[in-house]
Amino acid sequence: MIDLLPHLLNGLTLGLLFALIALGFMLIVGLMEQINLAHGSLFALGAYFSFMLVAAHLPLPAEWVKAWTTIPLGWRYVTALVFAPLLTALVGMLLEFCVRRTYGKDPLYGLLLTFGAAMVIEELIRLVWGTRDYVLPVPQAISGGIILWDLIWSTYRFYAAAFAVSAIALVWLFIERTPYGAIIKAGAHDSEIVRALGINLTRLRMFVFAFGALLAAVAGIILAPIWGIRPHMGVDAVVPAFLIIVLGGVGSFWGAVSAGILIGMLVGLTGAYASEWSLLSMYVLLIVVVTFRARGLFGKKSLLEA
Repeated sequence: MIDLLPHLLNGLTLGLLFALIALGFMLIVGLMEQINLAHGSLFALGAYFSFMLVAAHLPLPAEWVKAWTTIPLGWRYVTALVFAPLLTALVGMLLEFCVRRTYGKDPLYGLLLTFGAAMVIEELIRLVWGTRDYVLPVPQAISGGIILWDLIWSTYRFYAAAFAVSAIALVWLFIERTPYGAIIKAGAHDSEIVRALGINLTRLRMFVFAFGALLAAVAGIILAPIWGIRPHMGVDAVVPAFLIIVLGGVGSFWGAVSAGILIGMLVGLTGAYASEWSLLSMYVLLIVVVTFRARGLFGKKSLLEA
């Protein structure tokens, strides 16, 4: 049983970060009724931006890059945590500017546009950073391991789990305890009422899209040392995010968090004991849950249900 604990920690960490990705995905779906297939590419872009800042792969003169490398790794990592998500949010705003032409039209237009945007971002990543895999350096304080109960535990996993919990808590406080969060929730419920109240719906949509991209980038930065950084890593993130929203119930904050943890634990445990079932297990879980509860674990009951 003790041997199982590290795998539980790995699964919990993965699940919390999956939930963070899914929350940004869910905010965009809820307000715009638009599935953003480029969300995973924004996740990857956040990881690459952080690598650029931490590892000093900067498009700057050699003297500036050399001066940047003299800054301690810890400060460069903190800088990446702040500025990489902001850069990704700017890309998200640009993407929303392109997507807004599809609002009110057949949802297929938005799906095709964001799918194309995902392909473009992935190819731009290959063009700028190449096709090789990278590893994001982390400060010594959160690297290495500790020995507990005769087992070696990854220090970074504890840090990643704690960071994800803190980020999820901050997102919940923002959505539930601030006027801006109330506006976002109202817009997700009835956008026309929000427009009638004098709120700039166009600006609101751009802000929410940027905020969703920022959350994806944060998750990408924290997952980068665990997964590695590669051009197609966005696909590995967007599929679980979509499954989490369906499994937890569309529009449910705690449903997304619970489903993320559930999928993370399941993938972590099956990966440890039956690696060939690692990815398949989350699809099996989705099929089982939706078969008996079509609205997901925490989804609201439909009027069509008995």
